[in-house]
Amino acid sequence: MSVFKNKTLLITGGTGSFGNAVLNRFLTTDIGEIRVFSRDEKKQDDMRHEYQSKFPKYSDKIKFYIGDVRDLQSVKSAMHGVDYIFHAAALKQVPSCEFFPMEAVRTNVIGTDNVLTAAIEAGVKNVVCLSTDKAAYPVNAMGISKAMEERVAVAKSRTVDPKATKISCTRYGNVMCSRGSVIPLWIEQIKAGQPITITEPSMTRFIMSLDEAVDLVLFAFEKGVSGDILVQKAPACTIETLAKAVLELFDKENKSEIKIIGIRHGEKLYETLLTNEECANAIDLGDFYRVPCDKRDLNYDNYFTNGDKDRNPLTEFNSNNTELLNVEQVKEKLLKLSYIREELAKEE
Repeated sequence: MSVFKNKTLLITGGTGSFGNAVLNRFLTTDIGEIRVFSRDEKKQDDMRHEYQSKFPKYSDKIKFYIGDVRDLQSVKSAMHGVDYIFHAAALKQVPSCEFFPMEAVRTNVIGTDNVLTAAIEAGVKNVVCLSTDKAAYPVNAMGISKAMEERVAVAKSRTVDPKATKISCTRYGNVMCSRGSVIPLWIEQIKAGQPITITEPSMTRFIMSLDEAVDLVLFAFEKGVSGDILVQKAPACTIETLAKAVLELFDKENKSEIKIIGIRHGEKLYETLLTNEECANAIDLGDFYRVPCDKRDLNYDNYFTNGDKDRNPLTEFNSNNTELLNVEQVKEKLLKLSYIREELAKEE
């Protein structure tokens, strides 16, 4: 018997890549109901028809709720009877958030507060908020808003009994072939006979699959303590390496070139999953890092100590000092993705 047996799971932003990955993982299990909460009725309708076709015996487990995390009342309307929440609703495009930062605030910060407020009020047992490596040492509006999302979640965890509602966060890097990611764009460019566009060849990024993203959320769900931020030890590669791997898979005749277009608004040369400051208290769990919540209150007079305690030997974990994959290793990871296999099959 799984912990999800006969339970109701709500996924905010559920029509996105992560929501689809969760449905593919859970729909045929003993879970009771999966609620997809989002503001896009067209995506919901497409999703409804897709899963009715793919899983006709199980599709009635999916319930669709139109709403917006920016509106507390619409979130509350979907919350009755919910046991668990995966909070994935977010504005994620770095350039878009740079031009419209208040939109990022409304969705990523206020939206998170609304979801957690409604969850606590409804007695939801477990909430996992999805964050990003861009929240660590943020330099762009998207990263700053996601850093605030994490702070909101950690602060909320201090105000509620964890036995009533457990709140944790996951932080991960680029998810390969997710909606809006660069790999599908490159494949389209190759098929159109155009050069593939990259920003900066030496730029490094963590890479993981959607299944690995779901695994991290489930790890946080099962093993996390309320207030935790959980990080997976992901590998990385340079943008040039990723581009060459895609070219070797899809451009057999070597017709396409790589065109460098320069760094876009708000982009960093490398990303960080665990800051040097977080390392002071982080716990190494093998394949994951756990950053526990600071449980002190605002009365710092209670916390005077003699001398400094020994510092954790961990140091900043970023996409430059993690395992850097070569072209063959990246190709191996890409070929495990159903999206890549399906696109390659179209070429045959």
